[in-house]
Amino acid sequence: MSQTKLILSVNAGSSSIKLSVYSASHCATPVSLVKSSVSGLTSPPATFSYSNNANKGHKVEDQESGDVTDQSSALELFLRHLGQDESLKEHGTGEIELVVHRVVHGGLFREAAVLSEETIKEIEDLTDLAPLHNAAALALVKLATQQLPKAINIAYFDTTFHTRSIPPHVYTYPLDPEMVQRKKIRKYGFHGISYLFVLKEAAEFLQKPPEVTSLISLHLGSGASAVAIKNGKSIDTTMGLTPLEGLPGATRSGSIDPSLVFHYTSEGSSLARSSTKELHISIAEEILNKRAGWYSMVGTTDFGKVVKGMNGGDEKMKLAFDLFVDRIVGYVGNYFVKLGGDVDALTFSGGIGEKSEELRKAVVDKVACLGFKLDTPASAKIGGVVTRLGPKVLVIKTDEEYEMALECAQDKRFWE
Repeated sequence: MSQTKLILSVNAGSSSIKLSVYSASHCATPVSLVKSSVSGLTSPPATFSYSNNANKGHKVEDQESGDVTDQSSALELFLRHLGQDESLKEHGTGEIELVVHRVVHGGLFREAAVLSEETIKEIEDLTDLAPLHNAAALALVKLATQQLPKAINIAYFDTTFHTRSIPPHVYTYPLDPEMVQRKKIRKYGFHGISYLFVLKEAAEFLQKPPEVTSLISLHLGSGASAVAIKNGKSIDTTMGLTPLEGLPGATRSGSIDPSLVFHYTSEGSSLARSSTKELHISIAEEILNKRAGWYSMVGTTDFGKVVKGMNGGDEKMKLAFDLFVDRIVGYVGNYFVKLGGDVDALTFSGGIGEKSEELRKAVVDKVACLGFKLDTPASAKIGGVVTRLGPKVLVIKTDEEYEMALECAQDKRFWE
């Protein structure tokens, strides 16, 4: 029988962190033991939640934590609670032996990588391409190494699902080839861990092998993207060299006329105040990543408030909602053509995709000409992992922490 190990999944976002502990053995399905999260890191006070699936007594719900100001202090708070959780000693050694980290930008890494000095340096070199995420992920790697010295730290990359299969004519930008090669400029794509989970769940629901399943998948949250999956492989996705390209988000502009920023500000090429010695962020990048999106249009990053305001007759909220729907629909049509009309399902995931019935209905109504429709009310309760809303419309509750733990359990490198 394979050795049982505890796996800690670390999923750091720009304003939150999700943490899960699993019990697993090689090639077995990981068993969820603990789920925890810290949200509101960019709008303090942060709130902390901790739930042990086995020990019902060890539970914290939305506890305000004023001393938590970033992802690192959030992880420290979680590890303190983990150390007090006696029930984990019932599983193997009771100690975390594997820590899997979601790293947004992995460049051309084609598989998960053990975090060594060499791989950390490679990830550091990519930080400028994902400034909201990679720096935070590396800070957590450093902290996890210090706090859990016996554990192996492993990076799982959001880019890998796409870079394995997107063809050259899609990932190439029409620029000087020598400069492109030297600076590693290409479309990478993101949200790949989520899309891999969605693909597997959709295929199982549709009773098809993943390798013959074709989807248009929407990951809609504060950061939003879409992907065309043909026979289990990504063939195009909206995000590009960085997560900025493609769909707009809570604070991101999405794709715009490249010259727009020079008309918007004359200081675009100057360094922003948030730049550090290690991380150089131009004013243009700061505007397009942090001061754009629906936040810039209506003053909130909460899409639920956008919908509520629209329903209350607020024209600015309606404009933000309609703009988002329009951009999504444009990519759905694009990808439908790229897939030759052979689409098993249109899937919605992410916080907005899973929660906003108004957005789902607006998108599906506008792509009805492609054969998508709702035969269940958009307001239907979203239950379980997969919910069917129409013949080819699914809502899938994505779980990046589980997907990383599953990939880790299946990788023989970590069980020899």
